[in-house]
Amino acid sequence: MQIQNLIQQIFNTTTANFNNVASEVFAFQYQNNLVYKQWTNALQLNVNFKDQLLKTNHSIQDYPFLPISFFKTHQVVCNDSMPQQIFESSGTTQTINSKHLIKDINLYKTSFINAFEMVYGGVQNWCIIGLLPSYLERSNSSLVFMVDALVKQSKNDNSGFYLYDFDKLHQTLLRLELQQQKTLVIGVTFALLDFAEQFNMNLKHTVIMETGGMKGRKKEMTKDEIHQLLKQELGVDEIHSEYGMTELLSQAYSTRNQIHTCPPWMKVVVRDEEDPLLIKTTGKGVLNVIDLANVYSCSFIATDDVGEVFEDGRFKVFGRLDNSDLRGCSLLWA
Repeated sequence: MQIQNLIQQIFNTTTANFNNVASEVFAFQYQNNLVYKQWTNALQLNVNFKDQLLKTNHSIQDYPFLPISFFKTHQVVCNDSMPQQIFESSGTTQTINSKHLIKDINLYKTSFINAFEMVYGGVQNWCIIGLLPSYLERSNSSLVFMVDALVKQSKNDNSGFYLYDFDKLHQTLLRLELQQQKTLVIGVTFALLDFAEQFNMNLKHTVIMETGGMKGRKKEMTKDEIHQLLKQELGVDEIHSEYGMTELLSQAYSTRNQIHTCPPWMKVVVRDEEDPLLIKTTGKGVLNVIDLANVYSCSFIATDDVGEVFEDGRFKVFGRLDNSDLRGCSLLWA
């Protein structure tokens, strides 16, 4: 299949044809991504099974999932073409950061805009405010790239990044509330907490979305405690969350109860912590993500996030494996 036809299929994926499209993506990546091919072969899957994976529609539990740590040590990309963009994960001075080589940045734009609008409607109807100081302080953040693109597409004069200017943010939100303007504040957790401690608000037309990220700047709090405090201080009924990572090109969103919904081209399953090759479509365990939009890299990623996948395909994140590196987006435990 021609790659452009495959990309078109990916963004027209439905529940009914997900496995079929996943099979096509696996075949493309096995044949064109040397790192993924070597990993698949290293699992010592028998030849007949691999041949069948390349030819037929299999259960999503059958696909080999690449450990996310490979993005720290290898160039996980199809073919050897020069990337248009390189995204790098957050971390500390003691950690090795992941690098995601992006062959086609328009794939990322298509993915995050479509995923956002499936949940929140047209971007142009929103005022988009980014409160992401720690991410703006470094380069090559996929989250900053996404929020910047949403800011530009919103076309609202108040959209933008507000860094540590909480007074300006406070006045802007008061003005937008009077205008009954739909507003999204997407922020790193410690910055949202800092803002909420300084300004008590009663937001009726504003969505507060946290991306995670404490990085030792606050006392340890559970995610439930954080959400409760933000709801109380900012006067909102729910705190929304975005689940994404440097190594992926898609995001899942939570609008209540910290339960995330994937776009049609993304699916989450769980693996057993003791037996990483034991994959289930529901239950508790370590999360594996299938992100079909990540077609030029690897769509089958074994993350270090612990959580639960429900019968309807939605999922909840509890935290990180104890032995995984601490990263800026993911230091919260439920």
